[in-house]
Amino acid sequence: MNHRQPPHALFYPFHLCHPETLTRLLTRFATVHFRDFMAMQLTPMTGVTAFQDRMGMSFPELIESGRLIQGYDVSGPLTSLVAEAIDRDLRDPDWRAQFHAALCRDRRLQRGLFEPSHAVRIGETVVPGPAALLHLMDISFREEPFDLARVRTLSKRNPTLEEGYLFEYGLALVKTSASLVYTQMLALAHQLQPATDSPAHFTLYTQSCARENWVRTNHLLTRVGY
Repeated sequence: MNHRQPPHALFYPFHLCHPETLTRLLTRFATVHFRDFMAMQLTPMTGVTAFQDRMGMSFPELIESGRLIQGYDVSGPLTSLVAEAIDRDLRDPDWRAQFHAALCRDRRLQRGLFEPSHAVRIGETVVPGPAALLHLMDISFREEPFDLARVRTLSKRNPTLEEGYLFEYGLALVKTSASLVYTQMLALAHQLQPATDSPAHFTLYTQSCARENWVRTNHLLTRVGY
C-alpha cells in the first residue's frame, strides 16, 4: 500500500501526536501512519467512547501529498489473538513492574489513561482525580494478579470502592497492552516501523517484543522543549 520508498513509520500508541513530533518523523520517514482512536469494547455492555479527531484534520496538505496516512481501525471487540497477547503482558512480572513505575512517574501515561485534574467515579463513589491516581500508585496494585477475564468480571458487578479501584487499574493495563498489541499487528501487516515519543510506551513495547520474539524495530523520539 506504500507507494513511496521506505522507511514508513507507524506512530504509537496514540491516534494523535504533537506537531513537532510529526515534523521530526517526516524528516526520517517517507510516510507517517496513524491509527484511529481505540474505542475498545471490553464486553458487550462495556466499552470506550470513540473520538473522531484525526491528525489529517490539522494537516490536510500532508494527506493530499500522501505523506500522512490515517484511518487504521483498532476499535470494537477484542479478537482472541489480541486477548491472548494482552494476557501475556498482564502475566509478565517485568512488564507489570515497568507499567507500574510509569504510572507512578510518567505524566503522559497518566493523562492517556486517566483525567487526574478531574473528579472520577470509582465504583459508585466520586473521588478527586489526584486522590484516585495516588491510590492507584500503591505498590499493592503492581502485585495484584490481573488477566482480561478478571477485568471483564470487575466491569459487570456493582463494585465496592476497592473493587472499583481494581477495575480502573485493570482497565488501564488492558488499554495499554491492547494499544501495543495493535501496534505490532499494524506494523507487521503494513510493513511499518513503530515510532513513539513516549518513553514509557517505548519501554513496554520493547519488553513485549523481547518476550514474544516480535521484530524489535522500535524508534523513540525524545521530546525536548515541547
